[in-house]
Amino acid sequence: MNDRSRWACRRGLAGLAPLLLVVLTGLSACTTVPGEASGAPAPSSRPGDGGNNPMPTGVMPDSSEENEERRRARIRLELAANYYSQGNYNYALDELRQALAVDPNYPSAYGMLGLVYMDLNDRPRAEESFQRALRLAPNDSDINNNYGWYLCQTGRTRESIDYFLRALRNPLYATPSRPLHNAGVCSLRAGDAKAAEDYFQRAFQVDPGNPVAMFNLAELNLKRGDTERARFYAQRLASSFDASAEILWLSLRIERKIGNADAEASLGAQLRRRFPGSREASMLASGQYGD
Repeated sequence: MNDRSRWACRRGLAGLAPLLLVVLTGLSACTTVPGEASGAPAPSSRPGDGGNNPMPTGVMPDSSEENEERRRARIRLELAANYYSQGNYNYALDELRQALAVDPNYPSAYGMLGLVYMDLNDRPRAEESFQRALRLAPNDSDINNNYGWYLCQTGRTRESIDYFLRALRNPLYATPSRPLHNAGVCSLRAGDAKAAEDYFQRAFQVDPGNPVAMFNLAELNLKRGDTERARFYAQRLASSFDASAEILWLSLRIERKIGNADAEASLGAQLRRRFPGSREASMLASGQYGD
């Protein structure tokens, strides 16, 4: 995951523009960070930035079962998550080591380690950490979702789908749209547009505010020539989030395909005025509409 996708996913889509920069290139989805609070409706991801994100299973304290060691380890884990969200990996790793020194069998701490090592591009340690987390908690939805995103990020796209589906097995999982839109993104990477559209549609059904689903459904319908359906998703997206170069460019291409010259001109003027240095403004200037 590059710096831009990490920035977008950490913030839970508090600002949509950075996320859609990633969505446009098929890289936007989010992991679930322990203790991460939700911002605006949020993909990816972390992978996974597409719905509200309460404290996930395995981090939320259980007054009836949480012993003193787990409580102390959980506090360290929450500190690690905060450092991770700020990109302070050394501090995150230190807190995680302290958490595991207190509670060596804490699956969420190993899952968090996997995320840190994934961002550090240390694949052997990321793999080892995720696998240990899954051995300790094979049915944890967040860990399965995050490991699935790791697999997708490292070229094992088809294998990743199984872990997103495992994340969905828990009917009480609070953010099912996240693994669904992750499965959509990874299906696109695997070249399976039909499966991707099915996953994005399911993500949209469970969370109509999911921007990753709306953006990709608009793109897929535009490519198929269903411009009215593409416009439906694009307009819903534009009405839910502040305009970005990506949203304006998507809407412009749809209106151009429909033949609405006035709307196309208006969107083009906005794009040039508000985002003159963007990739989208450059494509507009050179007439690269991707038709």
